[in-house]
Amino acid sequence: MIYNFDEQIDRRGTDAEKIDGMRAIWGRSDLIPMWVADMDFATPSFVVDAIRRRCECPVLGYTAKPDSYYQAIIRWVKARYGMEVKQSQLHYVPGIVPGLGMALNAFTRPGDKVLIMPPVYHPFAWLVTRNRRELITCPLVLKDGHYRMDLELFRRLAKDIKVFILCNPHNPGGVVWTRKELEAIAAICAENNVLVFSDEIHADLTLPPYKHVPFALISEEAREHSVTFMAPSKAFNMPGLAASHVIIYNKELLNRFHTYVEAGELDMGHVFAFLAVEAAYSHGTEWLEQCIAYIQGNIDYVDECLKTHMPKIKAMRPMASYLIWLDCRELGLPQKELNAFFVEKAGLALNDGEMFGKEGIGFMRMNVGCPRAVVERAMKQLEATYRGLPIA
Repeated sequence: MIYNFDEQIDRRGTDAEKIDGMRAIWGRSDLIPMWVADMDFATPSFVVDAIRRRCECPVLGYTAKPDSYYQAIIRWVKARYGMEVKQSQLHYVPGIVPGLGMALNAFTRPGDKVLIMPPVYHPFAWLVTRNRRELITCPLVLKDGHYRMDLELFRRLAKDIKVFILCNPHNPGGVVWTRKELEAIAAICAENNVLVFSDEIHADLTLPPYKHVPFALISEEAREHSVTFMAPSKAFNMPGLAASHVIIYNKELLNRFHTYVEAGELDMGHVFAFLAVEAAYSHGTEWLEQCIAYIQGNIDYVDECLKTHMPKIKAMRPMASYLIWLDCRELGLPQKELNAFFVEKAGLALNDGEMFGKEGIGFMRMNVGCPRAVVERAMKQLEATYRGLPIA
């Protein structure tokens, strides 16, 4: 089946954060929305059809987790990553960020030190500070157009931390970490009894020829000192369904997490959660392959357009995801003016790089998970604005 990713869907009037949230932030709603990390493609028909069939029964009551839900996850991670998982090692959570928050409270106490590697997905920092843990940063190093881990600094900092939150693959940089980096992290964390929370929500959107390796598969040390977070929400454009899952191999850690979650009945789920995950993982391989190919085409288009017409803005080509980290430092604009350049002049709603940490100053994040015509219109508007600058 050939899927249509060129279709432009009007999301106005659906309470879409990407659309309705613009006015609250920028005071206008006429920008091209390329900020919130969901896609503008139709959620796959096999997911929507599963929800529609469930609605044929007019009772939307409490819903159990069927074995078929767990088996769909087990088959998916086995086929895609060679990851052997038992049903008992899986736990539903209502989203990656809520799951990270649950794990933070299950495994740490107020005052414990938690490390992140900025620039990185901004809720990581919020989770740490809002839960009264101490935030420790180990900034990434920009090398040859991509971020790399500062392993020496990490080794020094790991002596005093309780948890490391790993973004794997990385957001916003789109990096698929090398096995060598992950092996080093695993060894350092095991040596210092540091627990790794591995956010792997973008794993299914890894772009060829890159290959995602779940952190827990790196070594026995990684397996025993980690909590893995996964979801079909990014890959199949269904984040509004709040259906994610946690994989924990270590029995003691699993029991602690289960006890914490069960105490507040935080894993109840909802009537559409389990059937949507099952539908995505059972029928989604062909759709996802076509979606990834389309996203790669959008990335190619943006990269070539910038190189040809706007060379002072550089695309950090993602190895995973539909998010492009734009290096705008050569424009020489302070961050406030850089935002105005994209919003007020180019008419584009992008994420301010500084929200990912002070290391993101001079950068912007662009979401190209949308029809090509939208990307083309955005780049034309950006080029027109760029040509209005006093470019040397």
